[in-house]
Amino acid sequence: MPTILVVDDEEANRVTLDRILRREGWTVLQAPDGRSGLEVLREKAPDVVVTDLKMPGMSGLELLRAAKAVAPDVEVLVMTAYGTVETAVEAMKDGAYDFVTKPLKRHELVSSIRKALEKRGLLLEIDRLRKQLAEGSPSDIIGSSPALRQLMEEVDQVAPSDASVLLVGESGTGKSMLARALHARSSRRNKRLVTINCAAIPEALLESELFGHEAGAFTGAIARKEGRFDLAQGGTLFLDEITEIPANIQVKLLRVLQEGEYERVGGTRTLKADLRVVAATNRDIETEVAEGRFREDLYYRLNVIQLRVPALRERPEDVALLAAHFLTRYAHKNRKPVQALSSEALDALCGYRWPGNVRELENAIERAVVLSRGDIVKLEQLPPAVRQGQGGKPILSFPVGTPLKNIERRMITETLRHTGHDKTLTASLLGITARTIYRREAEWAEE
Repeated sequence: MPTILVVDDEEANRVTLDRILRREGWTVLQAPDGRSGLEVLREKAPDVVVTDLKMPGMSGLELLRAAKAVAPDVEVLVMTAYGTVETAVEAMKDGAYDFVTKPLKRHELVSSIRKALEKRGLLLEIDRLRKQLAEGSPSDIIGSSPALRQLMEEVDQVAPSDASVLLVGESGTGKSMLARALHARSSRRNKRLVTINCAAIPEALLESELFGHEAGAFTGAIARKEGRFDLAQGGTLFLDEITEIPANIQVKLLRVLQEGEYERVGGTRTLKADLRVVAATNRDIETEVAEGRFREDLYYRLNVIQLRVPALRERPEDVALLAAHFLTRYAHKNRKPVQALSSEALDALCGYRWPGNVRELENAIERAVVLSRGDIVKLEQLPPAVRQGQGGKPILSFPVGTPLKNIERRMITETLRHTGHDKTLTASLLGITARTIYRREAEWAEE
């Protein structure tokens, strides 16, 4: 819900504007002068400031300049009964979005605020996309292994629904990234994805973080605070490390999932929860339920759809792709001329078991890039565990039950990589014909 700050030294004007803007469904904050308006801006971070021009102490133009210094992305509308072309031009030069004159016309004011909100939303979205491009798209899952392709097919099928999703898998496999992919492919993608790591917040604060609290709910609660359920309205709430939630909060979470209702801590008003819940855990949640540490009924509510995120050792075909991706990212970040991995370094990466999964691989590549002296990452620049664990050759391993066609594809593509994509030599090593390799590649291209 957009927040509008009204700054005017005349109380009657503030009351009138408050009534008009609340009818549009906006949250309205008030301040009687420029200095107090600046304090509200610092504390509450409104989306738009509507300020009078002529005020005692700090004028509207002075507030405009200060507001742009404190919060460059806030949009400011200046209103006055003393409107002149010169003042309007000065306000626009200082960053005002619009200039309106009194007596105000309701539809003109509301229209101008709506356009200011649209502009702010576009600028924030552009900034988000720029950061996303700089850091690597959070919803892009890198890899082409059969295990990952199957998982992403399930994501594409599940994402459009509002059903709760439980992500299970080891630490470092990318469960938070998968949650972002679910949100990005859902009908709620234009709203927020709000994340909370349940293991990182002290138990005494977790309830307030999830559900929010009212002023006076406990010592130090001097004002109302919105919780993650409030912030995620219309969007997706990602509960990471869900098994760390204590029993008393599990009960409240169950109510939200069952009835779509909750109350803030210290509050009596029942609020509706219009959102989708995605949860994740690296523990064996069935064991947690069986041993009484996690409510069975809550487990069933969260586990409407379960997606298992494979460990990196279960999709070794993706190691080279991920390594290349991280190499490019960290070479740019650290201003290094690194362009490639040596064949020995790549063999070591592909042969390692990666108990820390993708997170460990990312850390290993960042370390190697920082330690590199030229444009090639060498074996000695990898972490000792990776160097010592590689054994000189890549290790090919397959989970029990892997389809034969997947094993065949892995053996062919891995052998092609080691022969420099010499199909004749690859066919000779595998005891098949080169024609078989060409035929298989054509089949894979059609999948």
